[in-house]
Amino acid sequence: MTLRHLHIFLAVVDAGNMTRASEALFIAQPTVSQAIADLEKHYGVRLFDRLSRRLYLTGPGKVLLGYARHMINLLGEMDQAIEAESASGSLRVGATLTIGTCLLPDFLTAFGDLYPQVRVEASIRNTRDIEQLVIRNELDLALVEGSITSQDILVQPFMADHLVLACGRKHPFFNIDRPIPLHALDDQSFIVREQGSGTRELFAHTMSLQQIPWNIAWEAINSDAMVQAAVNGLGIAVLSSRLITASLRSGSLRTVRVEGLDLVRAFSLVHHKNKYLTPAMQALIAMILKAGDEKDRPLRNGPYGK
Repeated sequence: MTLRHLHIFLAVVDAGNMTRASEALFIAQPTVSQAIADLEKHYGVRLFDRLSRRLYLTGPGKVLLGYARHMINLLGEMDQAIEAESASGSLRVGATLTIGTCLLPDFLTAFGDLYPQVRVEASIRNTRDIEQLVIRNELDLALVEGSITSQDILVQPFMADHLVLACGRKHPFFNIDRPIPLHALDDQSFIVREQGSGTRELFAHTMSLQQIPWNIAWEAINSDAMVQAAVNGLGIAVLSSRLITASLRSGSLRTVRVEGLDLVRAFSLVHHKNKYLTPAMQALIAMILKAGDEKDRPLRNGPYGK
């Protein structure tokens, strides 16, 4: 028994005989007769009494009629719901802390102005968590600052970002106007993000390559907490320059310039390689890639074209 059988059954009920039902459905009358015979054989009952060239529903036929109409109506509602979702749609967007703080709100505000019918859910996590959510299809796309290890995820860098070292007035480096030598960082105490963060990953990797021993004074998942810890002299904060603009302007923090230390990374747009890109997703992706200044975009070619 298929939905096609139910469609034919309903047409026969509405038409009152198989000839008119076949004309309404634009199919041959033997096809209609065979569909009704299939249903009767499937359930082991007679669905119609055939009297004076007209068909009348039997008791089992009346039972089937109620369910058939309900099922066909549900199918129509499903089609309408899918069409409405396709026309409006929803997006589950992830972002790491720096991007979620500095860029994502502007991206989603601009997107919402152009596509107010699309519902967007945002989630701010570290890179490792974001990667797992994309793999499990709990996020449609995401913007990350760390490296992605899964081969099942497509990665498109779209903007460069610079990490800086920043300290407060109580730190001895605050009043140094010139770049300090790299070895001056030996055994300094740093305020860093948690494990799994792209910021932490880049800083730790760079310090390891330079063979510079360092200590963790403060570990946090919140940039405001890191800024306050640095302002209060608890160590040197490692943050994106985008996150400390206000503190630098007020003079509560100052960047520490270090000879030969260049902490540059790429912000990347990611999604699962098998993800179906809805029109809404494609529109947001295009907007994000366009927002990345050409001079700051580390990679011009990628899975979304040039």
